[in-house]
Amino acid sequence: LGKGGRHECVDCASGRIRIRTRYGKYGTPLGMATKIKRRPVHGVLLLDKPLGWSSNDILQKVKWLLRAEKAGHTGTLDPLASGVLPLCFGAATKFSQLQLDADKTYEATAVLGIQTSTGDAEGEIIAQRPVQVTEADIARVQNQFTGAIQQTPPMHSALKKDGKALYEYARAGIEIEREARAVTIHELAIQLAENTENHSAVTPNQAANLAIKMIVKCSKGTYIRTLGEDIGEALGCGAHLSRLRRVATGGFQVAQCITLAELEAMPEEERLARLLPVDSLLEHHTRVTLDADNAARFLNGLARRGTWADSAQVAAYDPGGNLLGTGHITRHELIPKRLLSPLEIEKKKKKS
Repeated sequence: LGKGGRHECVDCASGRIRIRTRYGKYGTPLGMATKIKRRPVHGVLLLDKPLGWSSNDILQKVKWLLRAEKAGHTGTLDPLASGVLPLCFGAATKFSQLQLDADKTYEATAVLGIQTSTGDAEGEIIAQRPVQVTEADIARVQNQFTGAIQQTPPMHSALKKDGKALYEYARAGIEIEREARAVTIHELAIQLAENTENHSAVTPNQAANLAIKMIVKCSKGTYIRTLGEDIGEALGCGAHLSRLRRVATGGFQVAQCITLAELEAMPEEERLARLLPVDSLLEHHTRVTLDADNAARFLNGLARRGTWADSAQVAAYDPGGNLLGTGHITRHELIPKRLLSPLEIEKKKKKS
């Protein structure tokens, strides 16, 4: 352990002493109490999450890069998945639930004929079956799995039972009974493809040579891994997911996203410039502008009366166009729901 708590390695093999410092995930020397000065940061960063990172790890990395005080993500992507991950900072965290509830679109590949313990390429092979699938079979299952369906959440998921994630039970070899849940597959496109991603535990002569490629637009709570497994069962051969990429969530598209490498290469001011405004999360809300007096009362949590039509989702603004918060309108009454603090509004003004 080197000076200052750094993890250092001494290499004397060449007769010279060389000190190599090991660095942690976020670029700081391991063991060093390196303190960065945090600051209020408000907005939404659209990140193209790389493979191999958990959603929380990538959030902490970006939070460190922006020196942000407060951050949260808008729905977990597994380490084996990539794609659109909106990261919320400061005032935007108050509205992150809206993205959790939003429809998602995925591109996925499932290898036919091989089932694994986890439903994806990380698990052990538990069954192999011959694959005899025709285009007519594909058309049949595409129709079968479009619309409202029932899905049983996988054991290898972050859903909780008695305060403990299901994957923790799974790792301990414990199977927990789960109830099927209703989800909606709004759009489903499936095509047969050659399998180019053989499972590492399968020898070439054992590997299935067919896969299905899917584009799925679905409601919240849909497990694409489970969808791939269920389609494999319906085709009579089983399947496991080998690739998963989220290409859209709500109104955000993967083309709008920045990669981690691009973000790291930017100067700090350019990183901040990539932030979308907080109200980018509120695109489907009815906009209501209040005068100064009503804006102040609304910010204090008081309902306001006006001539507005009923609306379940409202974004309220002051005369200067500054977001105050969200609410709903019932019988011409605007009722607050989620409000920004005066300090958050002032900080956002200074940024703009």
